Amino acid sequence: MKVTIIGTGYVGLVSGACLADVGNDVLCLDVDPAKIRILEEGGIPIHEPGLLEIVRRNVEAGRLAFTTDGERAVRHGTVQFIAVGTPPDEDGSADLQYVLAAARNIGRHMDSYRVVVDKSTVPVGTGDKVRAALAEALAARGAEIDYAVVSNPEFLKEGAAVEDFMRPDRIIVGAEDARAIALMHELYAPFQRNREKLVVMDIKSAELTKYAANAMLATRISFMNELANLAETLGADIELVRQGIGSDPRIGWHFLYAGCGYGGSCFPKDVKALVRTGGEAGHDLLVLRAVEAANEAQKYRLVDKIVARFGEKLDGLRFALWGLAFKPDTDDMREAPSRVIIAELLRRGARIIAYDPVAMNEARRIFADERAGLAGLDYAARPMDALAGADALVIVTEWKEFRSPDFDAIRAALKQPLIFDGRNMYDPAAMRRCGIEYHGMGRR
Repeated sequence: MKVTIIGTGYVGLVSGACLADVGNDVLCLDVDPAKIRILEEGGIPIHEPGLLEIVRRNVEAGRLAFTTDGERAVRHGTVQFIAVGTPPDEDGSADLQYVLAAARNIGRHMDSYRVVVDKSTVPVGTGDKVRAALAEALAARGAEIDYAVVSNPEFLKEGAAVEDFMRPDRIIVGAEDARAIALMHELYAPFQRNREKLVVMDIKSAELTKYAANAMLATRISFMNELANLAETLGADIELVRQGIGSDPRIGWHFLYAGCGYGGSCFPKDVKALVRTGGEAGHDLLVLRAVEAANEAQKYRLVDKIVARFGEKLDGLRFALWGLAFKPDTDDMREAPSRVIIAELLRRGARIIAYDPVAMNEARRIFADERAGLAGLDYAARPMDALAGADALVIVTEWKEFRSPDFDAIRAALKQPLIFDGRNMYDPAAMRRCGIEYHGMGRR
């Protein structure tokens, strides 16, 4: 099948590469010439495990191509996926300008039946707006061409996006057009050979499903962080509590880890957007407002522990910081807790030597415009290099390479054997045996 993907970010590039990998003829469109140049030169503009190999394999096979030509892209695919960004406005609502611009471009250039698929995370009712944008563009041409609008939200975890696309738990399709539904069944058939995973519903329900899923996961994270803070006060251990409640099949084990808050491009934005949607519909979503507030407060929790140990003024102190990305296996630092922690420590006069396996270039880019306020931030090429002469180690992202370090070497490198662990990577009793003062999240 001929498929067009509009947008080459995480969602668009992963979707396009994976669809090409099962035999489809895929053309990816992006308005950013720099991204297309990187892709045409054999690279990818994002870090996602396994993606580069799939992109190169399918480009070489002739099933995957890239362009900045909007007309060419529309003429290529019967199915047109819109996978552009929907950044939050100042009021928390999703900015749909790129989604609607893509829809208008399709309307201007389509010459036969098209299925226009919203792959971006969009508010409930966006399908109607996309349909209106298409109709307006077609009317301006005086053209009468059939089309269908479909909602097909993505459920891809950064760092595991290829696996999630290739082996989905479910495939949500919001559509009312029988021809479009048949095409979506055909397109996704290779990804559901062992059982039917396509769940067909109306467009608005599909749009709400995406927000509901992310909001539920964010709620679990904030709930566990709140319990971790309470456990510290009560003298309980959140890791033991996690095991106790996770073993209940009604609750399960996923997203029950306490830490220093969630970040990324999805959870913060989608919780805000859903709260905004509720407000516009006359519903004050109290639980989600609390989830958002708890998460923002949690990003400061690690700083509070450092201040409680060293005092409010941190002048002359140096901290090694492991982890900049908001989660492992990505270089994404959008809404990352590390950004809050770094800013707060520097504001108090500390120096920071940071290390991350893949996100340091992204950190340099992000902080480039803020160098005046981040003069005390430097980077280390290796994790142990960051420790030399530091007053403490601060762990912000739970990368695999941090799981089992040489604790004797850590103790020897630090001025004092002190770890602030924002992801509960280590056992407090084991740290005591190693002679390391350890501060976790909700650990006894």
